[in-house]
Amino acid sequence: MKLLVTGATGKLGSKVVKTLLTSIPSSDLVVSVRNPEKAEDLKTQGIEVRQGDFDHPTTLDNAFKGIDRLLIISADGDDETRIRQHLNAVEAAERAKVKFIAYTSIAKATESKNIMAPPHVETEAAIKKTGIPYSILRNNWYLENETGSIQGVKAGAPWVTSAEAGKVGWALQQDYADAAAKVLVEDGHENTVYELSGPLLTQQEFTDALSIVLDKEVAIQSVTDDEYAEVMKGLGLPDAVIPIVVGIQQSIRNGSLEVENSDFEEVLGRPVTPIKEALTQIVNDI
Repeated sequence: MKLLVTGATGKLGSKVVKTLLTSIPSSDLVVSVRNPEKAEDLKTQGIEVRQGDFDHPTTLDNAFKGIDRLLIISADGDDETRIRQHLNAVEAAERAKVKFIAYTSIAKATESKNIMAPPHVETEAAIKKTGIPYSILRNNWYLENETGSIQGVKAGAPWVTSAEAGKVGWALQQDYADAAAKVLVEDGHENTVYELSGPLLTQQEFTDALSIVLDKEVAIQSVTDDEYAEVMKGLGLPDAVIPIVVGIQQSIRNGSLEVENSDFEEVLGRPVTPIKEALTQIVNDI
């Protein structure tokens, strides 16, 4: 059986590949990447590297040929770009007669007000329309997304937020990668939608944990969305990115990332990495 991971040189994809190699031989694994020259290290591990560009469907036809189970890792970019790229991947999977598709989506995608949700809604619908057995992995929020803010706190800055009492199910990318790998390898995940959320925390609860890890008091600066935008501009974020980061704060505030269930632990077969342990890993990597 041949398994394929797209975006295998990315942050999440590389972790998925590493996890897969603990349970399957490298000869069963294929990766699809935009730039094969960046995947030389995977070749040396005996993994077949294929060129697959979400903007060029013919490359995806070649990449997905003979693949039984496929993990599509969502791409980056604006909504229009992501929708086009994701649909190209789904359509190529259908043409290749892939037998199973797993896809990394976002929390509560079909009912979410999250600014990043629309491409995932379109992609989930396209996957289901193919009739191919699937598993939708609705990832909540990567703890690594907070690395810049944690660096700022270490340097003495406050934790700035306009999310108020909104809750987030933070977890390490490695936990999400482990879940994706299990779904790709194991039987029994056909036609499932998993809400993969860590234990829910407010900004205050998050910074309380961070205070313990850093052994220093972390001050929270609660601001309005407009004030948050000004702070982000002051940090040098590009104008095009400002609405996105503000939108993320809004989505937290309106509960878009507030998911409370046991899907994550059930898929992993173990507890999600505890927040203090996870934060320690992030801090040590900075």
